[in-house]
Amino acid sequence: VQLVESGGGMVQPGGSLRLSCGASGFTFSNSDMSWIRQAPGKGPEWVSGINTDGGRTLYADSVKGRLTISRDNAKNTLYLQMNVLKLEDTALYYCARGWNPDCWGQGTQVTVSS
Repeated sequence: VQLVESGGGMVQPGGSLRLSCGASGFTFSNSDMSWIRQAPGKGPEWVSGINTDGGRTLYADSVKGRLTISRDNAKNTLYLQMNVLKLEDTALYYCARGWNPDCWGQGTQVTVSS
């Protein structure tokens, strides 16, 4: 199983980023997927999840209305569109398999700073 995140970077408050996660080594289209983040000095926080066909999505209250999870099963890719970013969104963002993830990628850093 391999999950490779990309798209992180530094952005000002109110800005946007789009994270991507390429999946391989398993049947992506049969797997529910999640995004998890870990801020400096804090434990992991589940951010969002999506079912196999994209028909069901869930979000943590802290990101609801600002972040959108999606997937392209033909490309084995998971996405996270991040809008109206806040300082507290600064974290390492991980792509993970499952609603209760059993494996994660290496992460991509998102830094929101003025």
